Amino acid sequence: MFLKSFGCSTNLADGEVLAGCLATAGYTLVDELECADIVIYNTCAVKGPTENRMLNLLKHVPKGKRLVVVGCLPLINFERLCREVDFDGVAGPAAGEKIVETVDGVLKGKRIVLLDRANKTIPSLSLPRIRLNPLVSIIPINYGCLGSCAYCCVVFARGSLRSYSIQEIVDRVKMDLASGAREIWLTSQDTACYGKDLGTNLAELVEAICKVEGKFQVRIGMMTPNLALDILDDLIQVFENEKVFKFFHLPVQSGDDQILAKMRRFYTVADFMKLVDALRMAFPKSTIATDVICGFPGEDKEAFKRTLKLIETVKPDIVNISKFFARPRTPAAVMQNAVPFPEIKKRSAVLKNLASKIALERNRDWIGWEGEVLIDEAGKVAGSWVGRNFAYKPVIIKSGKDLLGNFVHVKIDNAFSTYLESIPIN
Repeated sequence: MFLKSFGCSTNLADGEVLAGCLATAGYTLVDELECADIVIYNTCAVKGPTENRMLNLLKHVPKGKRLVVVGCLPLINFERLCREVDFDGVAGPAAGEKIVETVDGVLKGKRIVLLDRANKTIPSLSLPRIRLNPLVSIIPINYGCLGSCAYCCVVFARGSLRSYSIQEIVDRVKMDLASGAREIWLTSQDTACYGKDLGTNLAELVEAICKVEGKFQVRIGMMTPNLALDILDDLIQVFENEKVFKFFHLPVQSGDDQILAKMRRFYTVADFMKLVDALRMAFPKSTIATDVICGFPGEDKEAFKRTLKLIETVKPDIVNISKFFARPRTPAAVMQNAVPFPEIKKRSAVLKNLASKIALERNRDWIGWEGEVLIDEAGKVAGSWVGRNFAYKPVIIKSGKDLLGNFVHVKIDNAFSTYLESIPIN
């Protein structure tokens, strides 16, 4: 069978578990769709265009192959899926070992629908996995979140907060390190809300992980600004550990307080700047990533200008830009004062140009830096490798040697908006 996952790192981790469970059950996974009897797509539908691409893909599965659709799409827009796609089986996100039950039923000629609309369960962290990158362990630390963002449809698929215990996560880290992982990604819809249902928090989790023996690096996933502020001092303390990448993904979404309120984001622009200032003071050579939605209902030209001003002031290393698309069943879908799509496209282009300029400026500051990088993937060009330095900056290294999985000492000699170039230092 052929299995492919799309979307966020949590969904990729879910896909690794699906592959592991299927292989353990005796099924053979193939790399080419044409060679498969069953096609499994682990879908994403966070944005309108993404949903459209998913459905187009699903509708063009070759005839004669059985199709199983899993992931977020079935719970976000099941009606459209049923209307437009002829599938044999369907399950929601984080199906875990239920994928075996689904496939078994499909092979018996049944049409299987396994959707946990209550979103109260999570798969065991001890389930088998087949990692997409043998060096990278992607570990969901919780499913769901505590937010109620007006634009978000992921809550329909992922539900409210359910956290794994610290011990469960630490055990998974140890297991993956023992099998060759060197980079640990802690992921969720919002890592900053981790543990609030268990009486613990993200800082306590990271502290426990850093006590695990071995040389490895930890990347912390997206943190909602207001919840990160709640544990700021503790976060700074654990990020000081050399095992933790100095990488902070803090989605601001807008630089206008009125738009933030309409979005149901529970912080202000001042809160966001306070958070970034504190982190940059503690870690001057860190990477700040943020997200911005262009064209949210009610965002006039002045509000957009305030977003541009915020980005110019904060100078994030990375800005993930999304054009607003109303998603089904969300409060934003029925809001007044919609921004015309041509204007949204225009604003997105302006912001993209600004973000690229800032990213290049930030990366040029790294020229001349010497230090250690962890090589975690082969480059696109033969003889090149991609590593990450302590701030999770992508660093390209040219070498005829096999450097995968090694820590290499390098010197940065060139910079681009999305990566750095280096030479190895003996």
